[in-house]
Amino acid sequence: MNAESPRQTLERSPRASPQVLLNHDLLIAAGVLGVLVLLLGQLGLFDPARLSKGASNLLLFARETFPPDTEILPQALAALWETIHMALAGSLLGFIFAVPLGFLGARNLMPRVVVYATRVFVGAIRTVPSLLWAVIFVITVGLGPLAGTLALAVYTAGYLAKLYAETFEAVDPEILEAVSALGARPWHLARFVMWHESANSVWSQLLFMIEYNIRASAILGFVGAGGIGLLLNLYINTLTYQRVAMVLILILIVVLAMDVLSRMVRKRFLLTK
Repeated sequence: MNAESPRQTLERSPRASPQVLLNHDLLIAAGVLGVLVLLLGQLGLFDPARLSKGASNLLLFARETFPPDTEILPQALAALWETIHMALAGSLLGFIFAVPLGFLGARNLMPRVVVYATRVFVGAIRTVPSLLWAVIFVITVGLGPLAGTLALAVYTAGYLAKLYAETFEAVDPEILEAVSALGARPWHLARFVMWHESANSVWSQLLFMIEYNIRASAILGFVGAGGIGLLLNLYINTLTYQRVAMVLILILIVVLAMDVLSRMVRKRFLLTK
């Protein structure tokens, strides 16, 4: 039996009133806010001298970034197209590995030893951020977009595998029991039950991962893994902030366009029954 939360206990109490529940919520909010203020204070957020210097630096940076330098558009667009290629290829390659890993990590499908081994493996992949994976693959395969694509693929596989395992575990157990009673093998359950019941969530999470990888791939160039990050790193190091602003505007346009496209895809294909 699951233990009730303090709020559930209050709500079930015959003496509980809206004011008591409000005081309970205010007490929790005050505690969370107190912890947040303490942590931010230790990090230096409330240092007046630091904040004043930061504000002046921000204003100076803003003045030096406008107007954006449009002369770099040809090379910036080419690098941006390479970034999109990296994000799409990395996302799809990672997805191919994430689906079977998700099935292997589902406790309602696989033996416990297989589930634990898979989850440890996937957790180890997720422990390493995509930027560090990019460094590893730059050392392995050299500079360029291939290193960035492989880095995004590995991180995508680890990230989606965890989400997919949890999604597959949420399938109605009564459906699984009914199909198992007919003699279905685990791979039958995976293909004809779990996939069918979870397909909308699977595709939706893949779309989210593509959006994320487009943003992440713009940073991988800082370690030589290709894409528009190479240009962004060059312009930052040479203090040509007008060119930095132009690159950031292009990245923003692509991210917004991807958001609109993913909403259209979800509305057209994933949200309809």
